[in-house]
Amino acid sequence: MNPLKVSRRSILRGLGVSLTLPSMESFGRTPADTIPLRMGFTYIPNGVIMDEWRPQSIGNLKDLPNSLKPLENQKNDLQVLSGLDHTKAYANGDGGGDHARANATFLTGCQAKKTAGKDIRIGVSVDQIAAEAIGGQTKLPSLELSCDGVRRSGKCDSGYSCAYQYNLSWKTESMPMVPESNPRLVFERLFGKSNSLSDRENQLKRKALNKSILDFALEDAGYLSKRLSRVDQGKLNEYLTSVRELEKRIERDEKQWANLSDYKSPEGIPGSYKEHLRIMFDMMVLAYQSDSTRISSFLMAHDGSNRSFRDIGVPEGHHSLSHHRNDPDKIKKLARIDNFYSEQFAYFLKKLSTTKEIDGSRLIDHCMIIFGGGISDGNRHRHSDLPVLLAGGKARGLSTGRHFDFGNIPMTNLYLGILGKAGINASQVGDSTGVITNI
Repeated sequence: MNPLKVSRRSILRGLGVSLTLPSMESFGRTPADTIPLRMGFTYIPNGVIMDEWRPQSIGNLKDLPNSLKPLENQKNDLQVLSGLDHTKAYANGDGGGDHARANATFLTGCQAKKTAGKDIRIGVSVDQIAAEAIGGQTKLPSLELSCDGVRRSGKCDSGYSCAYQYNLSWKTESMPMVPESNPRLVFERLFGKSNSLSDRENQLKRKALNKSILDFALEDAGYLSKRLSRVDQGKLNEYLTSVRELEKRIERDEKQWANLSDYKSPEGIPGSYKEHLRIMFDMMVLAYQSDSTRISSFLMAHDGSNRSFRDIGVPEGHHSLSHHRNDPDKIKKLARIDNFYSEQFAYFLKKLSTTKEIDGSRLIDHCMIIFGGGISDGNRHRHSDLPVLLAGGKARGLSTGRHFDFGNIPMTNLYLGILGKAGINASQVGDSTGVITNI
């Protein structure tokens, strides 16, 4: 079969629908070294119990510690990276506010100006440095997600603006890239035409007609399918099925909230935190698979979050527990929360591992995903020796399946290293002092 004259960014169109397609052999085989490299940053709040989180030995990952046990099946795709610091998250003369600084510094490596007013100042985050360089090659330059509500202003933590605490990504030193927490709106961004007003109008039209977003793209899909190889027909069907299943899950959650008249929640946000996290992770997989974006950040919860975890037997608030004062019962519960977050990340990595690229390799082999937080010990608000995992990247030569200790250097040195792997020439990220090449 002659390759179709269709690019990787080919789309199926319909009423407010613009679905970017995954790579297929019928479009012309893509050499492995031209498959795009994606990067993602996933944030865990309030520190961890490091004794339950960090592997005991350096070198090959053998037995994972309790808090990382859910990642056992993915450990050969992981690096546990110790000895990475964010010293700009310490007070450095600014007093209290470690949670705000932890969030603000995590992707920027910069000291946040202590203000609750409009004169916020931090620095450009690593994801936006990447978006500036390669974001123009995809439908969305970057994708920012959260499971928290949006706080653009106001005072949150010890005199720091809420903007610091509720945003990971910063386009400029004073302009955060506000994350989206509503799965419905993320879905419309990915599969609509990326204009919030027209997306919303088209969504209402589709609802009035009681049709799926895919119903308006199936005519295009049917025409395209006839021109694809049998293998690619299966791949297209699998991709469209994933999109429809995600849409159905969002619709089910919307109906659940509509039936609970005693509760109010933004449309599309699940009642279950676990379900909310997993829907967002599914969005990221589809975004990478379709090459809708190559850069994402996900604030699972902001630092200082006092969410409870009753489903896993932890009714107390996370932040309150994090100041455990060496209470064994509190430490045990915190480790349970750490295990919960690892379980959700394992769900994400499994999805990436089972999604195939055009050459038969796994999607995860073409990703670099950081999972970590801006606080190590929540009891003492330590910003040194942070909990950091780096997943994926085998196709670009990353050394997975190991635990490595860098011996207390800026985490931003790691960011320069992953930017380099993505072919992005950056001389500085925040307080970086060099480039980590041993990843």
